[in-house]
Amino acid sequence: MKEKVVLAYSGGLDTSVIIPWLKENYDYEVVAVCINVGQDAELVGLEERALSMGVSKVYVENVKDEFMRDYVFPMIQSGAIYESKYYLGTSIARAIIAKTLVNVALKENATAICHGCTGKGNDQIRFELGIAALAPHLKVIAPWRIWDISSREEEIAYLEERGLPVPMKKEDSYSRDRNMWHISHEGLELEDPWNAPNYDTLLKLGVSPEKAPDASTIISLTFDKGIPTHLDGVAMDPSSLLEKLNELGGANGIGIEDIVENRVVGMKSRGVYETPGGTILYKAHEELEHLTLDRETYRFKQEVGIQFADLIYNGKWFTPLREALQAFVDSTQKVVTGEVKLKLYKGNIIPQGSKSPFSLYSEDLASFTTGDLYDHKDAGGFITLYGLPLRVRALMEQSRNQK
Repeated sequence: MKEKVVLAYSGGLDTSVIIPWLKENYDYEVVAVCINVGQDAELVGLEERALSMGVSKVYVENVKDEFMRDYVFPMIQSGAIYESKYYLGTSIARAIIAKTLVNVALKENATAICHGCTGKGNDQIRFELGIAALAPHLKVIAPWRIWDISSREEEIAYLEERGLPVPMKKEDSYSRDRNMWHISHEGLELEDPWNAPNYDTLLKLGVSPEKAPDASTIISLTFDKGIPTHLDGVAMDPSSLLEKLNELGGANGIGIEDIVENRVVGMKSRGVYETPGGTILYKAHEELEHLTLDRETYRFKQEVGIQFADLIYNGKWFTPLREALQAFVDSTQKVVTGEVKLKLYKGNIIPQGSKSPFSLYSEDLASFTTGDLYDHKDAGGFITLYGLPLRVRALMEQSRNQK
């Protein structure tokens, strides 16, 4: 009986070429696995294509609800944003894809997992760290780091020489990655950071702010312990909520980020990311935290968010540190319950109000009238003590100058 390899299969040219290549170079039985994290339209006919290429079995795993619940929502709660602009759409999806590949490999008693990532990108690291953390005994095969094929033309020739069908997907010159959380764009004019993006041909989830309606859209989002549960007072499941926010955000030019980022492998890359619904959720969540978290907790949580983003981006979701940081985040979210109103207008998200049963805002304290808990006279002594180091330093400088 032949050993099995589980292939992360997308249905495109790269992973189609990998199927016969694996069979010829390893004499493996190939099991194709496609993980649906929201790229539904791209999956039409995928199973038939894989079987026509010679795989023994095809898994199409729909993990959208798990993706939102166990990966995206914790990310939102943490406030993780990579290099202040990237909402980690591709990065966070790689964790659940790696987990699902491992699950299938264990079920099939496979020897190895194969992916089609190039040797320059981040995804090879994310997949392989995830596999190592969950099933260290599995071998990983990365054809782009091994084979002699170097172009699409060579891939097409490879299939034609073997009488195998060439996937004829509608060509799009941009390099894109799409899931239910976002879509990324790289290539063409974006390869020169001095060039402005051509949004007329680039955008897929929405429009540019200039083309958004002149009228604003007001929405409200309700959270329970940091998890969004209602849109405009209507309870919605995670996938439906995100889908609706993507629609609203996209129509109003929300969530377009143009970033030159630092890849894990050391080089910089430039891309445009569309995350309309996610950007809205991050903003609403942040507004609620401003209302419910004390200063020191919020400040430290900002630092945790940066570390959390690095862990996601660097493929270290399945690590003790991520789990430990998650425990801290979960603790902070116990009070992040309430409702936030937002105005969406031409690429802007403008807060319109927030409320929470755990609000730390006291109108009595904040008003200019004197309340029972605060006496204006107390401020003098506080300032004296608070500024004592400055006063001592100034006196010492003065003394030294006089000498």
